[in-house]
Amino acid sequence: MKKEPRNRRGNHLRTKTSWKNDFKMNWTVYLIFVPVIIYFIIFSYLPMFGIVMAFQDFRPAAGFFGSEWVGFRFFIEFFTGPTFWQILRNTLVISLLTIGVGMFSSISFALLLNEIRFTKLKRTFQTISYLPHFVSAVVVAGLIIEFTSTHGLITTVLVNVFGMDRQNLLTNPAAFWWINLGADLWQGIGYGSIIFMAALSGVNKEQEEAAAIDGANRLQRVWHITLPAIKPTIAIMLTLRMGMMMNVGADRIMLIYNPSIYSTADVISTHVARLGVFGMQFSYGAAIGLFNSIVGVILLISSNKISKKLADTSII
Repeated sequence: MKKEPRNRRGNHLRTKTSWKNDFKMNWTVYLIFVPVIIYFIIFSYLPMFGIVMAFQDFRPAAGFFGSEWVGFRFFIEFFTGPTFWQILRNTLVISLLTIGVGMFSSISFALLLNEIRFTKLKRTFQTISYLPHFVSAVVVAGLIIEFTSTHGLITTVLVNVFGMDRQNLLTNPAAFWWINLGADLWQGIGYGSIIFMAALSGVNKEQEEAAAIDGANRLQRVWHITLPAIKPTIAIMLTLRMGMMMNVGADRIMLIYNPSIYSTADVISTHVARLGVFGMQFSYGAAIGLFNSIVGVILLISSNKISKKLADTSII
C-alpha cells in the first residue's frame, strides 16, 4: 500500500497536480464550462474594444481605425457640462436610497419571516413577496403611470388623506425619488430577502434558547445574537451593491420619466442612453460609460477593504 507523503510533524502533504492531469480527470466539468467561457468572451470581453470610442470622434462609416483621435475631449465635455453635477447627484441619491432603505427593508422582512413558526403561512408570504420581482419593467412602468396620474389611486389617496393638490405626480420633480424608491421596494423587498433567509437558517438556535431562558426578549435576541450571526452576509451584500451604485437601472426610469422631471430623474445610465444611443453621440456615451465603470470598480474595491477591516469579511 502506497504511503502518502508527510511533513516533519506527520501531517499529510498536498501533492501538486498538473493542469493536464486535472483536465484528464475532470474533462467533463471543463466541457460544461465551455459555453460559459464563450458567452463571456463574446458579450463581455470582445465589446471592451469599444472603449477606444471614448477617445475618438467616432464615425460609424470610418470605423474604429478611421475615426479621428481626440483624447479626453468628451470626458472634459461631460465634466464641464451644465448637467454633470445634477446627473451625478441624482445617481448617488437614488442609489443610496435604494441601497440603504432597500437593504434595511429586506433584512427586516427576512427577520419577520424568520419569526413565523407556521411553515405553510411562512411559505405563502415568501411566495407572494417574490412575485413582483418577476414582473416586467414595462408592466411596472404602466402601473406607476396609471397610479400616479391626476386621478390615479396613489394621487387620490394623497389628495384625500394629506390634502395634496391634485396633479400628475410624474410631472413633479420632488416626487420622483420617492416614486422610484416605492417601486424598488415593491419589486425587490421579497427577492432581496432570500440570501438573508438562507443566512438566518444557520443561526445557532441553542444560543437563542439560552438567551430566552436568561430573560432576553425577541428584540434583544435579534440584536445580540441573530444580527451578529448574519453580519458577514450583510457585509458581502453591501459590498456587492456598493460596486453597482453608479449603475442605476435605466429601464424603468426611461419608461416613466419626461423632460419636466429631468432635474431629479436623469441619471448617468439614462443620460448615456438618451444622448449616446438615441442621440447618436457614440463617443460621448462611451466616455461617460468608461467613467461610470472606473468609479464602480473604485467603489467595489474600497467597500471590500472596509468590509474586510470592520466585519472581517470580504469577497476576495
